[in-house]
Amino acid sequence: MASNRTTDNPRTTEPDTTTEAKPFSFSRLFNRNGHEKRDLPPVKPQGPPKSVWREYFESAVVTVIMALFGMTFIVQAVKVPTGSMQNTIMIGDHLLVNKFIFAPGESLPFLPQREIKHGDIIVFKYPGNPYRPERDDRADNRPIFTNYVKRVIGLPGDRIRIGANEIYVNDKVVPEHRIAASEISQFAPLKTVIDPPPPRDPGQLYDVYYKPGPPDDEDLDYKRREYTAFEGKDELVVPPNSYFVMGDNRNNSEDSRFWGFVPREMVIGRAMFVYWSYDESAPETGWSIVGDFLKNTRWSRTGTLVK
Repeated sequence: MASNRTTDNPRTTEPDTTTEAKPFSFSRLFNRNGHEKRDLPPVKPQGPPKSVWREYFESAVVTVIMALFGMTFIVQAVKVPTGSMQNTIMIGDHLLVNKFIFAPGESLPFLPQREIKHGDIIVFKYPGNPYRPERDDRADNRPIFTNYVKRVIGLPGDRIRIGANEIYVNDKVVPEHRIAASEISQFAPLKTVIDPPPPRDPGQLYDVYYKPGPPDDEDLDYKRREYTAFEGKDELVVPPNSYFVMGDNRNNSEDSRFWGFVPREMVIGRAMFVYWSYDESAPETGWSIVGDFLKNTRWSRTGTLVK
C-alpha cells in the first residue's frame, strides 16, 4: 500500500550576507580596504618630557650653528663706512658678500666657483701699509681686522702704471668709463658735472670718478709722490697670488697705489648686492630712531647689484 506519509525536509538557515547601507564617505573611500581608520593606542614617551625652555634652547643652538656655517663658508654682511667706492657703492650701504665664489682650491664644474677677474669688486682684509705704518694706528683702520672694498685692476703677473686719469695694465689703457665728479660733503654721494653722466662706450664695463677738469702738473706730481707703492718706480708687477686694487672714487681712495698688493689669502669674497642702505649725510628727523630709519633709509638701493 502506498503510504501517505510525508517527509519533512529540515530547513537549513543560511547566514545573512546582506550589509546595512552606510552613507558615502570620502574618508572610508580612501582608507585601506574600505575600513574605518582606527586610532592606535598612545605610545608612552621614552624618557622625561622636554620642557619649553629646553626646546627653545635646542632650536637656538641649531639656528646659531647654521648661521655660523653660512657666515663662514657662504655669505657675510659688511657695511661700507668710507667713500672710496662712491658712487658705485654709497657710504652707509650694507652689502652681502659671496664667500663661496672665490673659495680656495680647485674649482669643480658643477659648483659656482671661479677665479678672480679684472673688474671684480672684492671684499678683503686690509693688509696694512708697510711704507707708512703710522697710518695703521687708527682704531678704524687696523690691519687684518678692517675689511676693505675695492675693484680689482691687476692680476698676478700684470704690469701696472699710473697715468694722469688713466690706468695702464700691460701697456694698455684700462677701458674704464671716466666721469667727472666732485665731493659735496664727507658722507654725501659725488656730484657729477653732467647729470646724468654720458653713457658708456662699448667695452667700458664700469664707472670711475675723477676730479673735474684736466689734472694740473703740480697735482699730478704731488699724487705721484704720495703713491708710496710706486716710489722710485714707473710701474709695478703684481706678484703671484696677489692683486692690485683701486677704489672707483679715484681722487679719494687709499688703495694699492699707497700700500701695495692684496694677498690671495686675505680675500673674503665678491660683493653681491645692497640689502640695506642708510643715508648718513641726511639730518635727523627728530621722530626718534624709527623715524630716522624710515626717512633716511635709501629704499631704492635695496637689492642693487654691485658691479
